[in-house]
Amino acid sequence: MTRYALIVHQPDGPPPADLDLAEISRNVHALQQEMQDAGVWVFSGSLHDPSTATVVQARDGEVLVTDGPYTEGHEHIGGLTVIEVEDLDAALEWSRKSAQVITGLPIEVRPFNG
Repeated sequence: MTRYALIVHQPDGPPPADLDLAEISRNVHALQQEMQDAGVWVFSGSLHDPSTATVVQARDGEVLVTDGPYTEGHEHIGGLTVIEVEDLDAALEWSRKSAQVITGLPIEVRPFNG
């Protein structure tokens, strides 16, 4: 069995006004329950806005601490779900379900190394 991260990328800025966040939240919770019932769910979580990030980096013998995300961009990681499944095909099947629940946002699928 391999653990995969299903990583949700979302655009910066507020969500579109016509987006029903309550419905999406209900659907996400239902999918997480389906994953738990199937025995593949390891953990899930969403992240606060990238403006809350702090980056810590060692450089030239010093440790620098800076506010804000590591990279500036037009999108950020909004959250992730970690699952443990037989293979990439199984992970992709769960990512398809995730993409249908989180309409319009890309889901990156990446195996854990280790």
